[in-house]
Amino acid sequence: MGLMRLLPRPHDRSRHAVGSSGDVAEDAGDAAVIPVDDAGTDDARGAGGDIAQPIVPAPAAAAADGASNLEVIALANQKGGVAKTTTTLNLGVAFSELGYRVLIVDLDPQGNLTMSQGMNPDSIERSMFDVLVHKVPISDVVERREVDIAVSSIDLAGAELALASMIGRERSLEKALVEVRDRYDYILIDTPPSLGLLTINAFVAATGVIVPVQCEYLSLRGLVQLENTLAMVRENLNARVGVEGIVATMFDGRTLHSREAIEILEENFGDLVFRTRIRKTVRYAEAPVKGSSILKYDPTGAAAEAYRELAKEIRVKREAEAAQGASGGT
Repeated sequence: MGLMRLLPRPHDRSRHAVGSSGDVAEDAGDAAVIPVDDAGTDDARGAGGDIAQPIVPAPAAAAADGASNLEVIALANQKGGVAKTTTTLNLGVAFSELGYRVLIVDLDPQGNLTMSQGMNPDSIERSMFDVLVHKVPISDVVERREVDIAVSSIDLAGAELALASMIGRERSLEKALVEVRDRYDYILIDTPPSLGLLTINAFVAATGVIVPVQCEYLSLRGLVQLENTLAMVRENLNARVGVEGIVATMFDGRTLHSREAIEILEENFGDLVFRTRIRKTVRYAEAPVKGSSILKYDPTGAAAEAYRELAKEIRVKREAEAAQGASGGT
C-alpha cells in the first residue's frame, strides 16, 4: 500500500470539524472523557486507511486569547525518535533569542528534555507528576536554564494511572498553566511518543500543535493516528486546537527517500508544511551530552541556524494569519 493511500487528499485540508450549522463544536465540561485506548484504531479511518477527519489547521485567532497573546504549542507525534524533544528545546531557545519569554514543559516520563538541559530526572524531587496529580503549582517545578523548563521525572510514568480516577483529568495541565500564563509569550510542551492521557492533556491546553515528522515512511504514517485523536479533542474538550504546522526533521537531501517524503507531505498538506528543513547531523546528538541546546553548543552552525529560521517562519506565519483574521479574511 502506498503512502498516498494513508494520507488525506490536498483538497481536504480546508475542511474543519464543524457541525451541520457550520459552528465549531462547543467545549465540553470537565467531565468530558476521551476514549484514549481507542484513539487511532481502524474504526476511526475511512476505507483504504485514509484519515476519517482531515488535518485541521490551528485557527488564525488562536494567537489572540482574550487580552493575551500567549501561544501554547504541543509538539507531538506518536512515533518516537522524530526529534520532538530536540525541536521543543531548540525552538524554545530560538524564540528566546528573538526576545520572547519562553517556558518549555517536559511531559515525557523519559525526561529527555530535562536531561537536555543538564539535569538528572532521577534526582528531581518534584516534577510535572506532582503538578498534574498533587496540584503542586507549576512554578514550583520550573528551573531556569537556557529558558525556563518545567521538569520531568520517572514518577511521571505513573501519572496516567493516578489521573484515571480524577474528574476533569484531561484538563489537569490546562489548569496548571493558568498560574503562569501572564509570564510567557510561548509555552512549548514536549509530549511522550504516544497518544495517551499525557498527550491529551497537552492538546487540551494547547492553542496549536506542531508535528515533527521524520522524513521516512513510518513517521508519515503517524499523522493518521494523531489527527484522529485531535479530532476527538476538538469535539469534546478544545474546539480551537489544530495543527500549527508540520516540520520535516532528519532530512537528508542526498537520499531519494527523504526527498520523496517531503514531496508527499507538501502534496497532501500544502502550506501546513514549514519550508524550513531540519537536516540530519550528529550535532543534535552531541548538544544534549553537554546539557545545552544546539544554539548554545554550536551557535554559528547550520543546525542552530535551522531552528532560528523555523522560529522566524512560525512568527511570520502567525502574524500573517492574525492580520488576515483582523481584516475579516479579505
